[in-house]
Amino acid sequence: MIPAFTFSRLPRIHFGPGSIGKLPALIREFGTRALLVTGARHFQHSPQWAVLQNALRDAGVEWAAVQVAGEPSPGLVDAVVAAQRRQRWDVVVGVGGGSALDAAKAIAGLLIPGNSVMDHLEGVGPQLPYHGPATPFIAVPTTAGTGSEATKNAVLSVQGEGGFKKSFRDERLVAQYAVVDPDLLATCPRQVLAANGMDAFTQLLESYVSSRANPLTDALALSGLEAVRDGLLPWYEGTDDAAACRSRMAYAALLSGITLAQVGLGSVHGLASPLGAFFPIPHGVVCGTLVAAATRVNVAALRERAPDAPALRKYATVGRLLCGRDLDDAQAIAALQDTLEDWTRRLELPRLAAYGMEVSDIPRVVANSRGSSMQTNPITLTDAEIAAVLSARL
Repeated sequence: MIPAFTFSRLPRIHFGPGSIGKLPALIREFGTRALLVTGARHFQHSPQWAVLQNALRDAGVEWAAVQVAGEPSPGLVDAVVAAQRRQRWDVVVGVGGGSALDAAKAIAGLLIPGNSVMDHLEGVGPQLPYHGPATPFIAVPTTAGTGSEATKNAVLSVQGEGGFKKSFRDERLVAQYAVVDPDLLATCPRQVLAANGMDAFTQLLESYVSSRANPLTDALALSGLEAVRDGLLPWYEGTDDAAACRSRMAYAALLSGITLAQVGLGSVHGLASPLGAFFPIPHGVVCGTLVAAATRVNVAALRERAPDAPALRKYATVGRLLCGRDLDDAQAIAALQDTLEDWTRRLELPRLAAYGMEVSDIPRVVANSRGSSMQTNPITLTDAEIAAVLSARL
């Protein structure tokens, strides 16, 4: 029998090269006034930015733009809401990487209520229920990584001593439309490409082996993992058609957002929260540098304490998918581990020490790693096992 499961709401998705051309008409479904939230660099320096501005003018759309530099903070969200809420925007459009989309999502959620996002962050402050209403939101990703275009959570950070990385999460924050145009990835720098691609891969792998996984998310995750296999390294190393690789990675990132929103993640993302709060380390780099070590630790823990767990068979399935050979489960898991370590090396993903982390920081990171993502890891890891993941990539 197929086990019971639930599936949360998703945006209406427009996928394909040139799909950003639909954006002005989609905006007009909600009105004529749009607040654009973009990243601070790549998109606004691309040819697509001028094209979009002209298209909005031709469609009779009035707009203002807000830039997000780096990972968004609660202070940034509150400042934009305070400055913009009296403008009565009809729609908020996020155009950029995960940071821009998360910021736009939170801003859209609070433009009408007008209160501080700190009221709603998980694990911080009063954690008041969110009642909305949210301003309609359209998500347009320009990187292939976070899958934020398909999720209900906006991740916000405060870095440094006493910092945190927490989510504002509610189904009313889900975008009305996700416009996923692989052409927008053409100007993505190689280092961002590598880190974000491994973020998408990690989200697909962790949701596939999640303790809450279901047959529908499994099918989507495997399709996304196949797209990463065929797209990420060939794109990064320039060994295949770039447009085809961009399409595969945009698709993989979208699916990773869908699957994580439905069934959660695992130990890598559990560690990403404190690492991103305590050190200036990009989220994608955390995922890319840790996924091989975390997979090795998960497999060892499962073999020791839960040898019949379905996650072990799933790790083997991914190993066969990535290496393209008919192997038994033990050989396939070994191939998966070897492949991930090879990818970490070829994608030139830096170690944690490059961002200032030291051995003495490990206990603090471990102590703050047991958030919601760690709850759906396929097995509960001990503090020593979590520390081993960090030590392997320090």
